[in-house]
Amino acid sequence: MPDPISWSIAAPYLLFALAIGYLLGSIPFGLVFTRMAGMGDVRAIGSGNIGATNVLRTGNKKVAAATLIGDMLKGTVAVLLGWQLGPDQAVMAGLGAFLGHCFPVWLKFKGGKGVATYVGIILGFSFKILLVFAAVWLATAAISRYSSLSALLATIATPIAFYAFGYVQWAELFALLTLITFWRHRKNIGRLVKGEEGKIGKKG
Repeated sequence: MPDPISWSIAAPYLLFALAIGYLLGSIPFGLVFTRMAGMGDVRAIGSGNIGATNVLRTGNKKVAAATLIGDMLKGTVAVLLGWQLGPDQAVMAGLGAFLGHCFPVWLKFKGGKGVATYVGIILGFSFKILLVFAAVWLATAAISRYSSLSALLATIATPIAFYAFGYVQWAELFALLTLITFWRHRKNIGRLVKGEEGKIGKKG
C-alpha cells in the first residue's frame, strides 16, 4: 500500500474505499426483504423508513430481524474490506457505508436513519466499543423506554469511548456519524421534547 502521506497516490484508494462502502451501505435490505416476503413497499407504512424499526411495524418480526442484521453487516463488511487496504481506507469505507444507508442513490437519497449500520461499523473497528454502545443503549432504554433516545445517547458515548481508548481517528469518524444520526433523528428529537415519542413496547 502506498504511503498515505502522498495524497496524489492515496486519494484513489480512499475514494475507492468510500465508493465500495457506499455501494454496500446503499443496499436497501428493508425494502428488499419486505418485497420478497410479499409485504409490499415498506415505505408505504408507518414512518416510511426502510430500517428495521419500521419493518417491525408490519408485524413480521423475522423480516424485521433480517433487516436489522443486514443493515448491521453491510457496515461491518464495508469496514473489513477497507481494512484490506489500510486504516484510512477502513475509515472511508465505514463513512461510505453509513452515507449509503442514509442516502441511497437508488431510492432518491431517502434511506434509513443509520443506527443499525452505525453499530455494524463499530463492530468493524472494535468489539469493546460495541459493548460500550450496547451498555448505554440498554441502560437508557431500561430507564426511559425510548428507543430513539437510547440510540442517540449511545451514539454520543461512542466517539467519546473511542477517544478515551486512544483511537482518535476513529473517534473523529464516529463524531461525524453521530452528527448525521442526530440530523436523521430530528423528528424523533422534536417528539421527545414534546413528550410525544412512542415508548418501547407501547402499542397504538
